[in-house]
Amino acid sequence: MQPFIDSHAHLADPAFDTDRNEVITRARTAGACGIVCIGESLAAADRAQLLASVHPRLVYFTAGVHPHDAGRFDPARDLAGIEQRVAAGACAIGECGLDYHYDNAPRAQQRHAFESQLALAARLHRPVVVHTRDADDDMGALIAGAGTEQVRGVLHCFTGSHALAARALEAGWFISFSGIVTFKRWVDDALLRLVPDDRLLAESDSPYLAPVPHRGKRNEPAWVPLTLARLAAARGVSVELAGRAVTENARRLFDLS
Repeated sequence: MQPFIDSHAHLADPAFDTDRNEVITRARTAGACGIVCIGESLAAADRAQLLASVHPRLVYFTAGVHPHDAGRFDPARDLAGIEQRVAAGACAIGECGLDYHYDNAPRAQQRHAFESQLALAARLHRPVVVHTRDADDDMGALIAGAGTEQVRGVLHCFTGSHALAARALEAGWFISFSGIVTFKRWVDDALLRLVPDDRLLAESDSPYLAPVPHRGKRNEPAWVPLTLARLAAARGVSVELAGRAVTENARRLFDLS
């Protein structure tokens, strides 16, 4: 059993309401020594915070506003709410970012919400958890600016371009991979090798994106080792080495005890 940290899980999602404790027990049994529970809204952050309080030293939580909800972003309300939750122990700001694929919110409003959360991260000295899809030019520019302000973050569930990955790495950011890398349609192992050992993270993004052979089922953190094994194979290293890397990197990025 290789210890690991799941750097991105939506454990507070209603999909786990009937068996959340069992899911967490299975994660421990599989080797999880940390799970970052994402608060993609203030309400989700509150649920994640409660979960973290019940499972200290295993579950950690974040707080932010997802780009899908940027159309309803209210700086006075949402930034104050995020700051309150950071004061209560949130280890990062997010999930925030840009999604130009679905465009569930106008792009200008997405940029405003993301820029506001990056500025808050700079002020509070917290990392950011970032969602990006089909927004490489704007995302690359905003990451570069954030790096100048010493903001660090992670591009989660990354499937983007090598150019955007390189810009993030140049800014000191981390890149996380999910069960997508186990899918038959995944063909970009070169991207998996592009990320240095000290910037690599692994995640479930549960309940979404279950890795093969569980694809199509509700995902859970216990299956991160399948993604970890795929990363190790693509990078030509042992699972033990990959596991130590993602664990140490998550502890360093999120300042986990």
